[in-house]
Amino acid sequence: MKHSAESSATRREGIAKDPNSTSVLDDVPEFTRYRPGGVFLVISGPDRGEQVVLSDKPITIGSSPSCELVLSDRTVSRRHATAQLEDHQVVVRDLGSTNGSFTHGARFKELVVGFGSEITLGKTVLKFLPQEEALKPVESEEDRFGSLLGCDAKMRRLFGLLRDISPTDSTVLIQGETGTGKELVAEEIHRHSRRASGPFVVFDCGAVPRELIESLLFGHVKGAFTGAISDRQGAFAEAHGGTIFLDEIGELALELQPSLLRALDKRAVRPVGGSSYRQVDVRVIAATNRDLREEVARKTFREDLFFRLAVIRVQLPALRERGRDIDLLTDSFIEQFSSGKPLSLPPSELNRLRSYSWPGNVRELRNVIERACVLAKGDSLNLEELGDTIVHSAPPSIRSSLPFKEAKGQLVEHFEREYIVDLMKRHRMNLSAAAREAQIDRKHLRELLRKYGLDNRLDPADRSGE
Repeated sequence: MKHSAESSATRREGIAKDPNSTSVLDDVPEFTRYRPGGVFLVISGPDRGEQVVLSDKPITIGSSPSCELVLSDRTVSRRHATAQLEDHQVVVRDLGSTNGSFTHGARFKELVVGFGSEITLGKTVLKFLPQEEALKPVESEEDRFGSLLGCDAKMRRLFGLLRDISPTDSTVLIQGETGTGKELVAEEIHRHSRRASGPFVVFDCGAVPRELIESLLFGHVKGAFTGAISDRQGAFAEAHGGTIFLDEIGELALELQPSLLRALDKRAVRPVGGSSYRQVDVRVIAATNRDLREEVARKTFREDLFFRLAVIRVQLPALRERGRDIDLLTDSFIEQFSSGKPLSLPPSELNRLRSYSWPGNVRELRNVIERACVLAKGDSLNLEELGDTIVHSAPPSIRSSLPFKEAKGQLVEHFEREYIVDLMKRHRMNLSAAAREAQIDRKHLRELLRKYGLDNRLDPADRSGE
C-alpha cells in the first residue's frame, strides 16, 4: 500500500514521523527512542515525499501495485528491491532489476543500510530514516536514582526511564544545559548496567586540542607522528568491556566526525598510523548542551552521526523547571558540606534561592551552598556573606554564547516566575482571583505554579485541580 507524504517540517527534522502518531510536531518530548526498523522516504524523483514503514515484515519497492511502496518512476522495475530486518540490521536486496540499485554511485545486489543511508533505484532516490517515538516512563516512587536527587515529576520520570534503559546496551544521547548533571546521569546508567564492573571512560570532546582528538580517542602506534615514542591505547580501547562517555559531543569538529562514525558503526577502532582495526566492546553515551538537530540543519554536525547517537534521547530539565527540588537539593548540599556542624538556612534565605533563575543549574546551587557552609560563622547560613556570588532575583543577563532559543527561554522563565510570585502574593494565593486578573485559565496558572514549585501554599482542592 502507498503511504501519504510526511510534512515538510518533519523532513526538515530528519526524523520520520509515525503516520499513526497523533502527537503535535512542535511538542518536543523529554525522552525518545527509535522503533525497530525505520522508514524509506523518497527524497528525489517523481514520487518525492512518499514513504513506507519497515517493521518486522519485509517490504517490496517497485512500480507494481502489489508493492508496499509503489513508484511511478518508469525506470524502476515492477519488483525492484526488497528490504527487511535481519539480526537487528536492515538489509536491502536488488531483485534482478533492469536498471539496478546503487549507493554512492556503486551498484549493489545486497546492502546493509544505516539511518541516513541513501539508495538510488532508477531515477528515484530513497533515504532510510529512523522512526522516533516519545517515551513515557512510569514515574519512580523514589526521590533518587543513585547519586541523582529530585522529587519533581520531571526527575521522577527521568529516574523511571533510567531504570528501564540502564540494563540495555542502547546508545544514549543526553541533552541539557550546562550544570544539569549530564555526566552524573551517564555514570548512573553505567552503574546500573551489566557493564558496572567494567571501566567508565570520560572523553571531553571540547577540552582536547583538535589535532590530538583522533590519537586520544583511537590510540596511535609508535612513530605515527612526532612525539609518538610508543604505542598508546585510546579512550575506546580503555573502555573495552565498559562504557565510554563522549562529553560535549557537539564540540567535535566536522572533519573529525567521520572517524567517530566509523568507530560507532564497526565497534572497532584503528589507531593513528596503524593498518588494522581492533574490535571494542563498549556502550556509548554522549552528551551536549547544544541542540544537535539545529546543528545538523546548519550542517555543522553530521546527520548520520546524530542518528547513531540518538537511539535513546534524554532531555534533562533545567533547575528553574524543577522548582520543587530547590529545598531538597539545598538540604542535601548543606548536609554534604556542613562537616558535621548543625547548620540551617533561614526561610527568608531559602525563598531567595527559590526565586533565583539558576543559569548555572544544580552545579551553581551546589557551589553557592558549599561556599555558604565554608563561610558560616554560626549555625545559620547567610547568603549575604557570599559577596559577589550572592543570589538575587534580578533578570539573568543576556548570554549570546547560548543558542537564541535557550537564551530567550531563560528570560521568559524568569519573567513567568516573577510575575506569578507577585500575582499570587497580591491575591493571597487565591487561584481563581489571580487567574481572572491575569486573564489566563486556572488550569494553566496551576501548572505554572507547579512548574516553579510555588503551589505548596494552595488550598488542597486548588492544588489537585478539583
